[in-house]
Amino acid sequence: MSKVRAKKHLGQHFLKEEGIAKRIVDLLEPSGNYRKVLEIGPGMGILTKFLLSREDVDTYVVELDRESVDYLNENYPQLKDRIYSEDFLQMWLANKMNLEENEQIGIIGNFPYNISSQIFFKVLQDKNHVNEVVCMLQKEVARRIASGPGSREYGILSVLLQAYYTIDYHFTVPPGAFNPPPKVDSGIIRLVRNENKELDCDERRFVTVVKTAFNQRRKKLSNALKPLGIDFKHPFLDKRAEQLSYHEFIELTKLIP
Repeated sequence: MSKVRAKKHLGQHFLKEEGIAKRIVDLLEPSGNYRKVLEIGPGMGILTKFLLSREDVDTYVVELDRESVDYLNENYPQLKDRIYSEDFLQMWLANKMNLEENEQIGIIGNFPYNISSQIFFKVLQDKNHVNEVVCMLQKEVARRIASGPGSREYGILSVLLQAYYTIDYHFTVPPGAFNPPPKVDSGIIRLVRNENKELDCDERRFVTVVKTAFNQRRKKLSNALKPLGIDFKHPFLDKRAEQLSYHEFIELTKLIP
């Protein structure tokens, strides 16, 4: 098999620039925190090749596209028994990768634009196993995730991810680096797990507060959070959602009975 046909319904845009692929893989820094790396949607393996050349990681891949799985089996025999032919969003990560209770992994990939947000919500579910994420996604989404309070780009995923990860935007990749080329630029971000093993509040309520606040982001929080039955005054409530850091959302969550 010489190549894989990109499938629109899977959001496939194959990176073709090896120099960019190496830059992405070089961003991974296990630093003794993990050895196993899971690549999401490897396609024809342009990142996989550089991952397999590293001696400090053990590479696993998850790929939904059957044609890509056949290509990887044929061209990367080193991946024998390390290819998961399934949907990452449905994976039971700890069980599938035989992770010990406190064992952590790294995640890397050229994430399909149409499910990138869902992938991050899945990462949040498995946050105590995911030490680091290096990924490429639509530039607009990448900027949003990495942006801080006060930015128009700052949103739900920004807050939820920054509560558990330190996030940096690294570089932009133009459409011409892909086959077929997407209609927008792509962005590379890196997430590294912070010291927050758990938040100093009810974590489910925290998620509810953040989502409710941003559902009406143009309103002051005193109005945006009315569905939660808020009946007290606080300086935070005179602000809009985009003005609060995740620390302040934690403090606000603790005030809600």
